Amino acid sequence: MPLVTTGALVPRAAEARSAVAAFNIITLEHIEAVVTGAESAAAPVVLQVSENAVAFRHGRLLPLARAAVAAAERAAVPVALHLDHVQSDDLLRQAPDAGFSSVMYDAARLPYADNLAATRAAADWAHAQGLWIEAELGQVGGKAGEPPLDAHAPGARTDPAQARAFVADSGVDALAVAIGSSHAMTTRTATLDHDLLKRLTAALDVPLVLHGSSGVPDDELTAAVAGGITKVNVGTALNLALTGAVRAHLAEHPDAVDPRKYLSVAREAMAGEVARIIAVLAEPGPAIA
Repeated sequence: MPLVTTGALVPRAAEARSAVAAFNIITLEHIEAVVTGAESAAAPVVLQVSENAVAFRHGRLLPLARAAVAAAERAAVPVALHLDHVQSDDLLRQAPDAGFSSVMYDAARLPYADNLAATRAAADWAHAQGLWIEAELGQVGGKAGEPPLDAHAPGARTDPAQARAFVADSGVDALAVAIGSSHAMTTRTATLDHDLLKRLTAALDVPLVLHGSSGVPDDELTAAVAGGITKVNVGTALNLALTGAVRAHLAEHPDAVDPRKYLSVAREAMAGEVARIIAVLAEPGPAIA
């Protein structure tokens, strides 16, 4: 089916009190696994390409983006394409011609005033191109290339009053909030601040996004969706599935040299994880007072 927009999928999920799963892709196998998993779950999905993934692909956005567009156009479920954690203005400006309908502009590392100014400029440009734009306020730790951050440290969490002002002054369409998750977690031990999420939901009139969801247990994810999260970003969980499947295959077949053999089981493992996470997000959460 035709490529759809993130700006259509996320508000639709918000109206249904559910969340769209957004998976970060690095290889063609990631793309195929996400689409297959979403088709198995009969659910829409967002394919995300991060700035780090572009750097891994020798700084070239188009090869991976073109593959994602081709897969989306042949999918049996709605698929959107999102450019994630963009810090480079040059990369931001490549988004429309590469098939992306949305971007996450990441200036959260900057002091508040600088974050706001950079995000406002990015939002103005993105909207002029018809792009839906997400930003981040607070500090979701674990990003590559940045010093370690305690997601529970004072000042790391998103402040509701500051978030309300930031959204109004920046003009962004969605906000990634820091409520206790962290990027690149390989254990599912994160504890979310659901009281803070409740206050953020009450303070803001834009969709809220959870980053670092791979480290969040299932019950915490369902509670977060019930509490107002409408886009859930997942990356490391797929890489854990991929790497685990490859390791197991090579341990069982130490003489294997054909990458199709171990990449096929890796792709299948990732597809299973995609379907599992989508099912978790669809589970009824606790009643919201």
